Amino acid sequence: MTDTVLVPFELPDPEPVSPVLVDDLASLDIVVMGHFAVPEQTPSEAAREQFEAEAETALEEVAEPFRAVSQSVRTRLVFGKDRAAAIDRVMIEEDCAAELTPAPTEGIDRILVPVPAVPDLSRLPAFVNVLCEDATREVTLFHVAEGGEAIEHAESVVAETRAGMIESGFDTDLIDTRVVEGDEHDEEILRVAEEYDAVVMYQAESRLGDRIFGTLPDRIADRTGDPVIVVRRDYGDDSASRDERSA
Repeated sequence: MTDTVLVPFELPDPEPVSPVLVDDLASLDIVVMGHFAVPEQTPSEAAREQFEAEAETALEEVAEPFRAVSQSVRTRLVFGKDRAAAIDRVMIEEDCAAELTPAPTEGIDRILVPVPAVPDLSRLPAFVNVLCEDATREVTLFHVAEGGEAIEHAESVVAETRAGMIESGFDTDLIDTRVVEGDEHDEEILRVAEEYDAVVMYQAESRLGDRIFGTLPDRIADRTGDPVIVVRRDYGDDSASRDERSA
């Protein structure tokens, strides 16, 4: 079964998507989501009644480049106050394996892949491969040893992941590894991500600080201006499906 990726845009004035990313996603099923932010005091239904036609037009415009290259493109329009919650819900309802935060790019030369303490290669290689192009010369598997984790264990984590990537078909010379020690896990990833052209990572568990500072993938995208793919761990779980109009 073809993996499905969610590509969210902010309406009514979405940033245009890079042709490079459109071509990279051509082999996947694509869900283009338009999120129309509703002010706290405004009912979502009232905003939908007033702006739905405008939002639909904007959503179709950003979806059109994807339709030109992919055989499976569908759209979702959400009016709501919580963008992150809307994305999570649509990913579950549409059975998406990953979310792409689009960003302007002319090519992807280096890809950073933060590796969790317990490696999971069930879908990670497929989405790294999505962003790999003829010009891509390096995929770096990166791990932060923190909280007393021995550097030897950290190195074994990235080594195991590298072996799995090569076994799944990646060129040996393409896959590099990098381990650092530090107490600020997210900050280390943010710092290193600035050296790369794109990031592919697994979805982390929600934390209290996410609502204040934003999720780590959002912070990476904001700081670097590069595309980020977040791969869902709970792929196929539809238990949280809800009506998008209640966002």
